[in-house]
Amino acid sequence: MERSFAEEVKQLQLGQGQVLRGEGILAITKALLQSGVSYVGGYPGAPVSHLLDVMADADLPVLKPMGIYLDASANEAAAAALLGASINYPMRGAVTWKSIVGTNVAADALSNLSSSGVIGGALIVVGEDYGAGASVIQERTHAFALKSSLCLFDPRPSLQTLARMVEEGFGISEASNLPAVISLRIRAAHMQGSMVCKDNVRPAISMRDRLQRHSFDYSRIGHPPSTYSQEAQKFEKRLPAARRYVVERGLNEVIPGEEKEIGIILQGGLTPTALRGLLLLGRADVFGRSRIPLLVLNVIHPLVPEQLLDFLEGKRRVLVLEEGMPNFIEQELKALAYDRALSVRIEGKGTVAAHGEYVPEVVLAALARFLGGDAETRMAGLAGHAGRGRQILGTPLPKRPPAFCTGCPERPMFSALKIAQRELGETHVSADIGCHAFATLPPFNQGNTILGYGLGLASSSAVAPNFGRRVISILGDGGFWHSGLTTGVANAVFNKQDSILVVLENFYTSATGQQSNPSTGRNPRGDSVRMSIGDTIRSLGVSWIRVVNPYKVGDTLKTVREAMTTAAGGLKVIIARAECQLERQRRVKPQTAARLKARARVEAPRFGVDPDVCTGDKSCMRLNGCPSLTLKESGDPLRDDPVAHVDQTCVGCGLCGEVAHAAVLCPSFYEARVVHNPGWRERTLQSFRRRVIGLFQPA
Repeated sequence: MERSFAEEVKQLQLGQGQVLRGEGILAITKALLQSGVSYVGGYPGAPVSHLLDVMADADLPVLKPMGIYLDASANEAAAAALLGASINYPMRGAVTWKSIVGTNVAADALSNLSSSGVIGGALIVVGEDYGAGASVIQERTHAFALKSSLCLFDPRPSLQTLARMVEEGFGISEASNLPAVISLRIRAAHMQGSMVCKDNVRPAISMRDRLQRHSFDYSRIGHPPSTYSQEAQKFEKRLPAARRYVVERGLNEVIPGEEKEIGIILQGGLTPTALRGLLLLGRADVFGRSRIPLLVLNVIHPLVPEQLLDFLEGKRRVLVLEEGMPNFIEQELKALAYDRALSVRIEGKGTVAAHGEYVPEVVLAALARFLGGDAETRMAGLAGHAGRGRQILGTPLPKRPPAFCTGCPERPMFSALKIAQRELGETHVSADIGCHAFATLPPFNQGNTILGYGLGLASSSAVAPNFGRRVISILGDGGFWHSGLTTGVANAVFNKQDSILVVLENFYTSATGQQSNPSTGRNPRGDSVRMSIGDTIRSLGVSWIRVVNPYKVGDTLKTVREAMTTAAGGLKVIIARAECQLERQRRVKPQTAARLKARARVEAPRFGVDPDVCTGDKSCMRLNGCPSLTLKESGDPLRDDPVAHVDQTCVGCGLCGEVAHAAVLCPSFYEARVVHNPGWRERTLQSFRRRVIGLFQPA
């Protein structure tokens, strides 16, 4: 995985009154243990990948002794279905996945789960990376909560509040028989803080205290006529019970203020941003005491009408801070005020930005517009102060688009594809979610569509039979095991599609932090697992399968040419197999350091460019894109243009030379072997070589 949480995991065993210090993810994990959870699972995705990483590191020292089951779910649908245990049994379960895209995958299971209802607490921790820092489509989980009647938390970001809302999430789920969702914003997931712990609670039902009898109740199955009564229960019993729980447990917070005629209603996750803005505008102090009354909604569904009306009472104007569109809270609030004939003016998207992340600048400007008067004057002064940074810099900072890591084994595959298309003509390339999506950016610019994780091949199904040459689809091994096997390969074989699938097998779900997947050879618990992409595809009836080492660009290019031109019909699969370079370096570097410390012989490749041979036309970069391949001054007073240069970040994958050879570029790349702690024979030979070379060099 991307990092080890072995040290942080020790804090998961802290007891009553002890203080935990760490990230928001760690507080969530500790709260799960304090809540008596019986089972946990999920699928990795930012910003909650670390939750599964922490659980995996905690499996042996913490989870197994307590009898808690850890499930490395195949995808989000599998994770949501895991919560089915809580439909019939009083078992508390928690799962996690990434934002709206994961929720979309889990939709079928979630709809059935929310209809059937749960008797054991069912909690979903969703990583809501909405905004400029997001790597996915701009949607929120709120719409799904409304559709399926899920209790949705957007907690005020402090470790103590996060931990409390996890415990209350289980509580509200059991009180209302509804699944609960905690929407964990990206900043909340990784913020640092502290919390006072409670003792961990061993679950009543676990791998150590197992169920002895099964429970059957047809009314809990999502079939007619049960579904009709289940729908009625949602609105007649479950949601009213959830609203009562919100009020009785004080889950939403009121921050009183002295300016009684105005107020602000906001999502809990926006609280620090709003308080900071009010501080800068002179309406709050550094301790979070606001002069403007605030209603902080840690639970944004269901809303409690009585609570909203109490806050609106006596106010002339109220601002709603609700991130994203549609503006569900604002609409519900305005409808409520209209029904009760209130004269309060409710301002929302007309005052704040209608879309996009509510970063501090956006909230500050909205607060200034809402408050008017001296607040706008203060805002003008702050705006002038903010502009000084640009004046000091003089020029804008250079753009830093995302890119493949140095030495990434996926980059050479796209080099080969680009060279092949230069020779055979451009074709439609169906991209997929993962690190390989960076190929849609320069210098490759390959990938016409991205439709969802594991859907690369499926999304080319209607293009393939209508395109003048064979189309190419991309899947990573993570996407293949997530859903690409069924939606892509099985679908293509069943429909006898004549197209090309490239599977990039680097043995990890790399984009989210090198989590294990079935190609890794072991699961997150460390158990050995033998599953083969090649054997699995072959079992579906695909006969044209080639496995290539992507670093051998020439051989890979030949395979791509063959796939594009062969008379064989049906699906043609190229498996580009090479380990994720980041994970490889994390393993190899400590081994190399240990050998060097022991004064053992270590040989490492070193690549470079001969500046006297380099033409400076940059063709190698247009087919490579490695961050270690850059430019430097030629050193020749007769040449103005810079030349190509391999810097010290090179990991020795050899791609630059391979591409130059495969694309028939200039022969300026060279490989040297750097030997540390050489033996006496090597030292003697090197000394002799230097003397001979010296004889041919001028003094």
